[in-house]
Amino acid sequence: MNLHDVTVTSFLKMLANVDAWLDKAEAHAKERGFEVDVLLASRLAPDQYPLLRQIQSMCDAAKGPVARLVGREPPVHADNEKTWAETRARIKTCEEYLKSVTRHDFQGAEARVIPLPFMPGKGSPSKPYVEELALPNFYFHASMTYAILRHNGVPLGKADFIGHMTLVDL
Repeated sequence: MNLHDVTVTSFLKMLANVDAWLDKAEAHAKERGFEVDVLLASRLAPDQYPLLRQIQSMCDAAKGPVARLVGREPPVHADNEKTWAETRARIKTCEEYLKSVTRHDFQGAEARVIPLPFMPGKGSPSKPYVEELALPNFYFHASMTYAILRHNGVPLGKADFIGHMTLVDL
């Protein structure tokens, strides 16, 4: 398995799952008679990011590591989404970026040391960077997105979190 599969493929799968959760959230809001946009300010604890920021952070946690692994600057987004539609568009923009990064772009990525923007002068070899930071950070924000939606009554279960599995006959 290469770093493209571990990052891009995994991130795209979970972003598709999140998109399906947001479909369920829209249906839930309609069924209950409230504007779905109110969910964007919802959070699990007073000192935690709200749903909107969790989704923005999840997108950043996907595109940033992928860009750094292939030696590029990550695309910058203004974090100015205010509506449900704008938030969903942010996810689509992230997916489009991830789809633009090919396996070929990852040539040499295993040998890279990834600079850590939040720790000036420090970096991490690419494999530990992915295992210890990129994947856990992305899945943390995806999990918080799931938890906030679930906390607000959106009918989600483990199968929604896991999503599609590739199966073969034994």
